Amino acid sequence: LNATFLVLGEGAAITALLFEAVFVDETLVDVFDGVLVNEGFEDLVGQARILDREAEDAVKKLGKPTKSAVYSPFSFRQIIEFIIFLPINLIPAAGVPLFLVLTGYRAGPFHHWRYFKLLDFTKKERKKFIQQRQMSYTGFGMVALALQLVPVLSMFFLLTTAAGSALWAVRMEDARRAAQTEPTPPQESYRDDPA
Repeated sequence: LNATFLVLGEGAAITALLFEAVFVDETLVDVFDGVLVNEGFEDLVGQARILDREAEDAVKKLGKPTKSAVYSPFSFRQIIEFIIFLPINLIPAAGVPLFLVLTGYRAGPFHHWRYFKLLDFTKKERKKFIQQRQMSYTGFGMVALALQLVPVLSMFFLLTTAAGSALWAVRMEDARRAAQTEPTPPQESYRDDPA
Protein backbone atom coordinates (compact mmCIF):
# COMPACT_ATOMS: atom_id res chain seq x y z
CA LEU A 1 0.00 0.00 0.00
CA ASN A 2 2.75 2.44 0.93
CA ALA A 3 4.74 1.64 -2.21
CA THR A 4 1.60 2.19 -4.28
CA PHE A 5 1.17 5.68 -2.87
CA LEU A 6 4.86 6.36 -3.42
CA VAL A 7 4.65 5.41 -7.10
CA LEU A 8 1.36 7.24 -7.60
CA GLY A 9 2.87 10.29 -5.92
CA GLU A 10 5.85 10.21 -8.26
CA GLY A 11 3.50 9.99 -11.23
CA ALA A 12 1.45 12.91 -9.90
CA ALA A 13 4.59 15.02 -9.51
CA ILE A 14 5.63 14.33 -13.10
CA THR A 15 2.11 15.04 -14.34
CA ALA A 16 2.00 18.28 -12.38
CA LEU A 17 5.29 19.43 -13.84
CA LEU A 18 4.62 18.50 -17.44
CA PHE A 19 0.90 18.85 -17.91
CA GLU A 20 -1.02 20.76 -15.25
CA ALA A 21 1.26 23.77 -15.01
CA VAL A 22 1.40 24.29 -18.78
CA PHE A 23 -1.85 23.12 -20.36
CA VAL A 24 -4.63 22.90 -17.77
CA ASP A 25 -4.48 26.15 -15.82
CA GLU A 26 -6.55 28.14 -18.33
CA THR A 27 -9.22 25.44 -18.30
CA LEU A 28 -9.29 25.44 -14.50
CA VAL A 29 -9.77 29.22 -14.49
CA ASP A 30 -12.70 28.79 -16.89
CA VAL A 31 -14.25 26.10 -14.68
CA PHE A 32 -13.78 28.23 -11.56
CA ASP A 33 -15.15 31.40 -13.18
CA GLY A 34 -18.00 29.49 -14.82
CA VAL A 35 -19.18 28.18 -11.46
CA LEU A 36 -19.00 31.65 -9.91
CA VAL A 37 -20.98 33.15 -12.81
CA ASN A 38 -23.53 30.33 -12.63
CA GLU A 39 -24.00 31.01 -8.92
CA GLY A 40 -24.66 34.72 -9.47
CA PHE A 41 -21.25 36.30 -8.95
CA GLU A 42 -20.91 37.92 -12.36
CA ASP A 43 -19.84 41.15 -10.66
CA LEU A 44 -16.85 39.42 -9.08
CA VAL A 45 -15.74 37.60 -12.24
CA GLY A 46 -16.51 40.66 -14.40
CA GLN A 47 -13.68 42.54 -12.70
CA ALA A 48 -11.13 40.20 -14.28
CA ARG A 49 -12.64 39.16 -17.61
CA ILE A 50 -15.08 40.23 -20.28
CA LEU A 51 -18.54 38.70 -19.82
CA ASP A 52 -21.29 38.35 -22.41
CA ARG A 53 -24.27 39.01 -20.17
CA GLU A 54 -26.72 38.08 -22.95
CA ALA A 55 -25.38 34.52 -23.35
CA GLU A 56 -27.67 31.69 -22.37
CA ASP A 57 -25.38 29.85 -19.92
CA ALA A 58 -22.45 30.54 -17.64
CA VAL A 59 -19.82 28.95 -19.88
CA LYS A 60 -20.86 30.97 -22.93
CA LYS A 61 -20.78 34.16 -20.88
CA LEU A 62 -17.05 33.80 -20.27
CA GLY A 63 -14.94 36.03 -22.48
CA LYS A 64 -11.26 36.86 -22.55
CA PRO A 65 -9.53 37.72 -19.28
CA THR A 66 -8.70 41.39 -18.76
CA LYS A 67 -6.34 40.65 -15.85
CA SER A 68 -3.93 37.83 -15.14
CA ALA A 69 -5.93 34.60 -15.04
CA VAL A 70 -4.18 31.95 -12.97
CA TYR A 71 -6.04 29.19 -11.14
CA SER A 72 -3.08 28.38 -8.91
CA PRO A 73 0.48 29.61 -9.21
CA PHE A 74 3.24 27.25 -10.29
CA SER A 75 5.30 26.67 -7.16
CA PHE A 76 8.75 25.10 -7.30
CA ARG A 77 8.68 25.03 -3.51
CA GLN A 78 5.52 22.94 -3.50
CA ILE A 79 6.94 20.51 -6.08
CA ILE A 80 10.23 20.19 -4.15
CA GLU A 81 8.38 19.63 -0.86
CA PHE A 82 6.18 17.05 -2.58
CA ILE A 83 9.26 15.15 -3.79
CA ILE A 84 10.99 15.43 -0.41
CA PHE A 85 7.88 14.18 1.41
CA LEU A 86 7.37 11.20 -0.96
CA PRO A 87 9.57 8.81 1.10
CA ILE A 88 7.28 9.42 4.10
CA ASN A 89 4.85 7.07 2.30
CA LEU A 90 7.18 4.19 3.18
CA ILE A 91 6.45 4.54 6.91
CA PRO A 92 4.03 1.71 7.76
CA ALA A 93 0.43 2.76 8.54
CA ALA A 94 1.11 6.42 9.36
CA GLY A 95 3.14 7.30 6.24
CA VAL A 96 0.33 7.86 3.74
CA PRO A 97 -1.89 10.00 6.02
CA LEU A 98 1.14 12.02 7.15
CA PHE A 99 2.17 12.59 3.54
CA LEU A 100 -1.34 13.79 2.65
CA VAL A 101 -1.45 16.17 5.63
CA LEU A 102 1.98 17.66 4.95
CA THR A 103 1.34 18.21 1.26
CA GLY A 104 -2.30 19.22 1.75
CA TYR A 105 -1.29 21.96 4.17
CA ARG A 106 0.39 23.96 1.42
CA ALA A 107 -1.69 22.74 -1.54
CA GLY A 108 -5.11 23.57 -0.09
CA PRO A 109 -4.88 27.38 -0.24
CA PHE A 110 -3.55 27.25 -3.81
CA HIS A 111 -7.01 26.08 -4.93
CA HIS A 112 -8.38 29.49 -3.97
CA TRP A 113 -5.63 31.55 -5.61
CA ARG A 114 -8.08 32.68 -8.30
CA TYR A 115 -10.61 33.71 -5.63
CA PHE A 116 -7.97 35.74 -3.80
CA LYS A 117 -7.02 37.49 -7.03
CA LEU A 118 -10.65 38.29 -7.81
CA LEU A 119 -10.94 39.90 -4.37
CA ASP A 120 -7.66 41.81 -4.89
CA PHE A 121 -6.30 40.51 -1.60
CA THR A 122 -2.88 41.74 -0.61
CA LYS A 123 -0.37 39.15 0.58
CA LYS A 124 -1.15 40.10 4.19
CA GLU A 125 -4.93 39.80 3.69
CA ARG A 126 -4.52 36.48 1.92
CA LYS A 127 -2.31 35.12 4.69
CA LYS A 128 -4.79 36.18 7.38
CA PHE A 129 -7.73 34.72 5.44
CA ILE A 130 -5.90 31.39 5.06
CA GLN A 131 -4.78 31.26 8.71
CA GLN A 132 -8.39 31.62 9.87
CA ARG A 133 -9.33 28.58 7.76
CA GLN A 134 -6.08 26.55 7.75
CA MET A 135 -7.66 23.27 8.91
CA SER A 136 -10.32 23.47 6.19
CA TYR A 137 -7.71 24.30 3.56
CA THR A 138 -5.51 21.41 4.70
CA GLY A 139 -8.44 19.01 4.49
CA PHE A 140 -9.37 20.27 1.04
CA GLY A 141 -5.76 19.95 -0.12
CA MET A 142 -5.55 16.40 1.23
CA VAL A 143 -8.67 15.26 -0.59
CA ALA A 144 -7.65 17.04 -3.82
CA LEU A 145 -4.23 15.40 -3.73
CA ALA A 146 -5.66 11.96 -2.96
CA LEU A 147 -8.04 12.25 -5.92
CA GLN A 148 -5.24 13.36 -8.23
CA LEU A 149 -3.30 10.21 -7.33
CA VAL A 150 -6.00 8.04 -8.91
CA PRO A 151 -4.55 6.70 -12.17
CA VAL A 152 -6.38 7.59 -15.41
CA LEU A 153 -8.96 9.75 -13.61
CA SER A 154 -6.50 12.29 -12.20
CA MET A 155 -7.23 14.87 -14.91
CA PHE A 156 -10.98 14.46 -14.40
CA PHE A 157 -10.54 14.97 -10.65
CA LEU A 158 -8.41 18.03 -11.32
CA LEU A 159 -11.42 19.61 -13.05
CA THR A 160 -13.88 18.54 -10.35
CA THR A 161 -11.54 19.95 -7.71
CA ALA A 162 -11.65 23.33 -9.46
CA ALA A 163 -15.46 23.16 -9.48
CA GLY A 164 -15.48 22.17 -5.81
CA SER A 165 -13.14 24.97 -4.83
CA ALA A 166 -15.37 27.43 -6.72
CA LEU A 167 -18.47 26.17 -4.89
CA TRP A 168 -16.60 26.61 -1.62
CA ALA A 169 -15.64 30.14 -2.71
CA VAL A 170 -19.35 30.82 -3.41
CA ARG A 171 -20.21 29.91 0.18
CA MET A 172 -17.37 32.06 1.50
CA GLU A 173 -18.38 34.98 -0.69
CA ASP A 174 -22.01 34.69 0.42
CA ALA A 175 -20.86 34.80 4.05
CA ARG A 176 -18.44 37.66 3.39
CA ARG A 177 -21.11 39.77 1.68
CA ALA A 178 -23.68 38.98 4.35
CA ALA A 179 -21.22 40.13 7.02
CA GLN A 180 -20.61 43.37 5.12
CA THR A 181 -24.31 44.16 4.78
CA GLU A 182 -25.29 43.40 8.38
CA PRO A 183 -26.36 46.60 10.04
CA THR A 184 -24.15 47.59 12.93
CA PRO A 185 -26.10 47.92 16.14
CA PRO A 186 -26.66 51.53 17.17
CA GLN A 187 -24.37 52.64 19.95
CA GLU A 188 -26.13 53.79 23.02
CA SER A 189 -25.10 57.09 24.41
CA TYR A 190 -24.56 57.09 28.10
CA ARG A 191 -25.25 60.29 29.95
CA ASP A 192 -24.44 61.04 33.48
CA ASP A 193 -27.38 60.52 35.70
CA PRO A 194 -28.42 63.96 36.98
CA ALA A 195 -29.48 62.51 40.31
